[in-house]
Amino acid sequence: MGYGIAARLLGSGALWAAVALGMAQAAAAQGTDCRPDRAELVAPDGRRAAFAVELADSGEERARGLMFRESLPASAGMLFVYDRPQRASFWMRNTLIPLDMIFLDPTGTVTRVHQGAVPLDETPIDGGPGVLYVLEINAGLARALGIVPGTRLRHLAVDPARAALPC
Repeated sequence: MGYGIAARLLGSGALWAAVALGMAQAAAAQGTDCRPDRAELVAPDGRRAAFAVELADSGEERARGLMFRESLPASAGMLFVYDRPQRASFWMRNTLIPLDMIFLDPTGTVTRVHQGAVPLDETPIDGGPGVLYVLEINAGLARALGIVPGTRLRHLAVDPARAALPC
């Protein structure tokens, strides 16, 4: 079936989500070899997703985040890594891409998911206490991939002695 026919049948939003889901599942099927630029998520229902990630692990990188970018590949994201667990609060100032924000504790377990953060909105998005990692991905992917509280992250930044899903 051609793209035009599929787009008419699914609608552009559903088509985008189907393409993104397929890309993320294909990346997960290839496996993650615990590199700093790859993150794997395993949902409570067993679904897996892998993303090419940029690390934001300094104060300057965390402050800039994904600001001023006009797009983000469907299989990509940004992983924010803090020095210690804390209450994390985000906003969308100068951020042009709608995002899902995934908040994780020191074990790499998802504690909260904020879906569909609105571009340029300066309303604080509270991740709650005890956050050590935040993964930002394109809006709609968390729901499409089954990323909910309890989902586990596999990444080198997560201390293997505490990791719910160690490398």
